Amino acid sequence: MGTYRVMRQDDNGNRFLVAEDLDRAEARRLAAEFEARGHKQMYWVEADGPDRPEPADGTVRNA
Repeated sequence: MGTYRVMRQDDNGNRFLVAEDLDRAEARRLAAEFEARGHKQMYWVEADGPDRPEPADGTVRNA
């Protein structure tokens, strides 16, 4: 079982690491908590680690 991280994208398209080394349930809970705050930023969960594949077209996807 791998670990997951929570990422954030701001209004200018900049991406930031919010938290890492989480289990999937905790990462989803944290992302949902930030989303519920109603800010304009977008939060998502992705697999953690160097072997994580990047989307070819640059889109953001949830784990």
